[in-house]
Amino acid sequence: MAVAFTFPGQGSQAVGMGKDLADAFPESRRIFEEVDAALGEKLSNLIWEGPEETLTLTANAQPALMAVSLAAIRALESRGFSLKDKVAYVAGHSLGEYSALAAAGFVSVADAARLLRIRGNAMQAAVPAGEGAMAAIIGLEQADVEAACTEAAKGSARQSVCQIANDNGGGQLVISGAKAAVELAARLCTEKGAKRALMLQVSAPFHSALMKPAAEIMREALAGVAKNRPVVPVVSNVTVIPTSDPDEIARHLVEQVTGRVRWRETVEWFGANGVATLYEIGAGKVLSGLARRINRDIATSAVGTPADVEAALTALG
Repeated sequence: MAVAFTFPGQGSQAVGMGKDLADAFPESRRIFEEVDAALGEKLSNLIWEGPEETLTLTANAQPALMAVSLAAIRALESRGFSLKDKVAYVAGHSLGEYSALAAAGFVSVADAARLLRIRGNAMQAAVPAGEGAMAAIIGLEQADVEAACTEAAKGSARQSVCQIANDNGGGQLVISGAKAAVELAARLCTEKGAKRALMLQVSAPFHSALMKPAAEIMREALAGVAKNRPVVPVVSNVTVIPTSDPDEIARHLVEQVTGRVRWRETVEWFGANGVATLYEIGAGKVLSGLARRINRDIATSAVGTPADVEAALTALG
């Protein structure tokens, strides 16, 4: 039975993440140094010391989470682990797809850091503050959420944007778009029987059509970096199909900015294609929790500390 590595997205960040890896493994510390050099600033100090509100900013959280994930990968590799030999697929939740691709050699760590800084800034700048919103809808069928979004989206082209941004599984969907439309859709979802409809404290309407300016910036940014064939296929957020073609991967990364993160379908695809164990590489255990709610037959394990690294090496052989 196969193994897949998954990489967390925004929301998994925490002050201090990855410090124990950097202290325990010189190879992990070098990842943080490489990211610092690529960005021309001490992001590592922010990651390890905070403040939390600055780390949480999109332009910081995205490269920071990638750095922690790659630090965990380098810790494994320092002990003889080979991604190519031990892992069938990689995937990442939103920005985590960049972490997955950097781990698989599609882009360098330095380029991944720079791309994620560009991505974070572009996503933040795409919509003026206060004009966009996101909401988590709990316990409502996808078709009903889609219907609520469609009903709420009647109106002028920009202000009417409302769509499903994340299908996280376990009855959790996230909607995104213009603030008024998202607020209306959230109320409609409650009327349709949702257990909860919670407005999220986010800085922009991620993974919605309002992010189109950011998608165009990422198209240009990706065109300017060296891209390699990854040593392990990546299962794309937007297609839920594994691919190793560099041009196809780059196209999917552009589409991902405005497209839905299809995480439930990704985990279901793993289960249907022989994956018995998912390892969550980096900060937190969010993806492990989601996977357990989607498919209890798939084992999950988080790798974010030196102890986790040792346990994974033993399990993976």
